[in-house]
Amino acid sequence: MSNLKKLIIDGIEVEVDPAMTLIQAAEVAGVEIPRFCYHERLTIAGNCRMCLVEVVGGPPKPAASCAMQVRDLRGGPNGEPAVVKTNSPMVKKAREGVMEFLLINHPLDCPICDQGGECDLQDQAMAYGIDFSRYREPKRASEDLNLGPLVATTMTRCISCTRCVRFTTEVAGITQMGQTGRGEDAEITSYLNMTLDSNLQGNIIDLCPVGALTSKPYAFTARPWELTKTESIDVMDALGSNIRIDTKGREVMRILPRNHDGVNEEWISDKTRFIWDGLRRQRLDTPYVRENGKLRKASWGEALAKAAAAMAGKKVVGLVGDLAPVEAAYSLKALVESLGGHVESRTDGARLPIGNRSAYVGNARIEDIDTAKGILLIGTNPRLEAPVLNARIRKAWLKGAQVGLIGQAADLTYDYHHFGTDRQALVDLIKQAEAQGPDGKPGVVIVGQGAISEADGAAVLAHAMKHAQIMGVKLLVLHTAAARVGAMDVGAVTEGGLAAAIDGAEVIYNMGADEVEIAPGPFVIYQGSHGDRGANRADVILPGAAYTEENGLFVNTEGRPQLAMRASFAPGEAKENWAILRALSAELGKTLAWDSLAQLRHAIVAKHPHLAAIDTVPDNGWTPLTLRDMGAATFRNAFKAFYMTNPIARASATMGELATLEAQRASVPMAAE
Repeated sequence: MSNLKKLIIDGIEVEVDPAMTLIQAAEVAGVEIPRFCYHERLTIAGNCRMCLVEVVGGPPKPAASCAMQVRDLRGGPNGEPAVVKTNSPMVKKAREGVMEFLLINHPLDCPICDQGGECDLQDQAMAYGIDFSRYREPKRASEDLNLGPLVATTMTRCISCTRCVRFTTEVAGITQMGQTGRGEDAEITSYLNMTLDSNLQGNIIDLCPVGALTSKPYAFTARPWELTKTESIDVMDALGSNIRIDTKGREVMRILPRNHDGVNEEWISDKTRFIWDGLRRQRLDTPYVRENGKLRKASWGEALAKAAAAMAGKKVVGLVGDLAPVEAAYSLKALVESLGGHVESRTDGARLPIGNRSAYVGNARIEDIDTAKGILLIGTNPRLEAPVLNARIRKAWLKGAQVGLIGQAADLTYDYHHFGTDRQALVDLIKQAEAQGPDGKPGVVIVGQGAISEADGAAVLAHAMKHAQIMGVKLLVLHTAAARVGAMDVGAVTEGGLAAAIDGAEVIYNMGADEVEIAPGPFVIYQGSHGDRGANRADVILPGAAYTEENGLFVNTEGRPQLAMRASFAPGEAKENWAILRALSAELGKTLAWDSLAQLRHAIVAKHPHLAAIDTVPDNGWTPLTLRDMGAATFRNAFKAFYMTNPIARASATMGELATLEAQRASVPMAAE
């Protein structure tokens, strides 16, 4: 027997789950109901009253469709389906009245409002409002809040939909915003005038249906209709969040999230959203060569000739940086190995096993966290390493999931059981699991890069796999570098890791690996987008494109291949990364077998067919690692500073300001309240 219930919405008959609200049922029927406070990923507030509908046979007044469930509807006397009208005269009058109320105190400053052109209030006033107001009283004014360097506030525009309060409380897990006062004095505010302490706070800009919360760095720089919109993938962490890059001419003006239920839902971290000013600063836009200890500008021909002369007949090592697309990693591997050299992408020393995808990626999907009843974190702080993933863990915790942590204690925005900080805690947990056996509930073990970057990293990973196997749960290796999984998929690794790769190297080809300290001695060729640490050590600099300036393939932390699309062009003489390597190979007399990106991708897919399945997570099987003794050290997380993890972030003034604010918060002791 079906549990679905029939109802008729504006003459369209639909069968839906009785637990659905009327606003959700209307979406199933393809009927649009306006709303301000309702959001499908937040709890129901029911306070804007814009979504009023008429329930035939119900009370003689309109009902809020976001707060009424289908199961609450009564059918006809002879068992006919319940009838809901969303466009009757009653509803039309109710909507016009609600809109008139909302605009009583609204300043109507659309020409100078940053939300103009993409404002829900504008759109709905046009579609459902009326062209006059009966109210002639002075408008209420509100003081603006200081929420920090990211979110600009104009609180006179606020309509008290409470979306921002619900997001910060439920999703971001902070308790710094709320509504105070009653009646005319009610207003959204931050408690004790606090700035927001969350790396997800930028999402309230998207959630705000009016211009009360806007982007501070983007303010007054562009209008939405001036921007070219490109769908792409984020590389600030390894989650592979789906983003939209908005450009004006050659400049990236802002970055917004795209909805992808399997990866980032519709949230992105603040680093992802506000990194764009780093794309303009400290850029490498022309080749350089070092002469008499100093770098000087050079032509492409001269720089490539010098690089080729240095590499010919020498022991060459290639390093793949954290932001390199798969095509660049594959090209570098092909070029360096044709010279008899080695390539390494595990530049942080992570002991990820070569060729065993179930060990260096795992067998879990990100969305498995939603249904998990138990989540074990090993050597990771997901709030810093993947904030959007951390919000997903919090969502599972709110639904009742038990979270455990082995490693450094931290505020993760949810409660967890702290099993310990060292390797022994993991051994003890495995013994306990062996004694008790699996509980039959779905779960995920999440292993961080900090746990596997020490000398016994492979042994830690083996123990994590053993625990997942005993408990019958899934494993997810949480990477911190967007390029890592893709580079490992195409074999850009050396047996023995980074130390073995650079041992005795005469020439190091550094492709954006700015986190690696290269000792004096080897000749260094640096290919990258920013004048960062790698460029300072280089003898030849070849300027490459940033992730927004070339089409590239990235594989995220769960092993899902995704395409990042070019939104703008690289500055000056900078070129696409694969094209630089193709030109250098011709100079060396070892010409790579492709002349276009399409040919290069054909070559990659021929050797690694799973990379052709864009946006699908392949089955990685399960090949456990051999158990070996671990050391006795405590687990250390991959990084402490969230805002300074890559060259683009270090070039960004916004990220610098946020990093300073974060350091101040950490150092100033709070007085007892």
